[in-house]
Amino acid sequence: MSSTLFRNATILTMNDRMDVVNGAVSVRNGRIASVGPEPSTPHDVAIDASGHFLLPGFVQTHIHLCQTLFRGYADDLRLMEWLRTRIWPMEAAHTPATLRAAARLACLELLRSGTTSILTMETVHDTDAVIEATAATGIRATLAKCLMDETTPDAPARLRENGRAALDESIALSRRYHGTANGRIRVAFAPRFALSCSRQLLEAVAATASGLAAIVHTHASEQQDEVAMVRAATGHGNIEYFGRVGLLSPRLNIAHCVWVDDEEQALMARHQVKVTHCPGSNIKLGSGIAPVPEMRSRGLCVSLGADGAACNNHLDMFGEMRLAAGLQSIRHSPGALSARDALWMATRAGAAALGLDAEIGSIEVGKKADLILIDAISPRMAPSPDPFSAIVYAAHPGDVRLTMVDGEILVRDGAALHLDGAEIAAEARSHAAELARRAL
Repeated sequence: MSSTLFRNATILTMNDRMDVVNGAVSVRNGRIASVGPEPSTPHDVAIDASGHFLLPGFVQTHIHLCQTLFRGYADDLRLMEWLRTRIWPMEAAHTPATLRAAARLACLELLRSGTTSILTMETVHDTDAVIEATAATGIRATLAKCLMDETTPDAPARLRENGRAALDESIALSRRYHGTANGRIRVAFAPRFALSCSRQLLEAVAATASGLAAIVHTHASEQQDEVAMVRAATGHGNIEYFGRVGLLSPRLNIAHCVWVDDEEQALMARHQVKVTHCPGSNIKLGSGIAPVPEMRSRGLCVSLGADGAACNNHLDMFGEMRLAAGLQSIRHSPGALSARDALWMATRAGAAALGLDAEIGSIEVGKKADLILIDAISPRMAPSPDPFSAIVYAAHPGDVRLTMVDGEILVRDGAALHLDGAEIAAEARSHAAELARRAL
């Protein structure tokens, strides 16, 4: 494995003190070897990072790679109509080939815009194709087969599985792929949401994930209509119901949590549940604005995710950080969620949500070298007196000049080194058109 030296960088370490250091970062054997003074030992690659911010790669904790081909096919709809008339039919129509195309397109966009780690929920079938395509791109990913069983009568037949068989398949995927690709690929368990799974399936997921110490990833309290449906069906709100089936734990990551009251927030905090805030998706689907400062004040780990390209239309962490901060200015006042808070959510909180805070999320000696370089001297960034403000409020995906995962440079000067962007985009367009013809 080659060694890389970044010289003359403005280093946003994202350590506990959020130190900003001017100097060098040495990368050896996929890990950070030194931070600060330039070492005298030679490196295989030396990069002059003058005029650039060097920071840990972004960590997105709610993505649907499989939905990337649905971009532009599911606009201007409320959540349940969006699911029933667009997302579920298109997911049911996916083939291994279209799933590979979707995963490759998503990972290309993510890597080029500075995201180095993801937690993603895929569809019900052919998850192997997504995992293998994702692993080949070099990104760090925790992936899960979506779990839905026969208690979801309004979903297409192909998305309704026997609960025991669906869980057995998830366990088989974990055995086959968890920890592969030098540990970059991990497998989680993903019951879609409370009403897409029987109580028996949710209880079995809770027991299985506990035994394997695996992440559980789901949706909850995204829209008021959904909250009312869950209460009508179960007699409880989402969070209390998850507690009753045994899902509440530090390994549970819940996407959205827009409509969670004080009691629910306190319950999540007691169980150290992780929350993923998806502001772009929440705006586009008309869901609302999540109470992020309130949840963070209770000690909840709140990270960020773009959700899917079907409900956001981009997978850009810069947009999510800017929206996260701006929306809380509307709910409270400017500064309720600062630029520093947003960047913390995009890095350290994401790493903690994945249980990887000892390995990624900050630039510290011994951690994995998942790093990005951002152009600090482009006109739109000038004059940048505060690097946190510049990155959250001014930067753009096009300002990412380099992306590194596990010490390997995957994007250089804005171009993917091992992925053919034109070929991936052309393949995606062709497969998306075919998918839409069959599904819609």
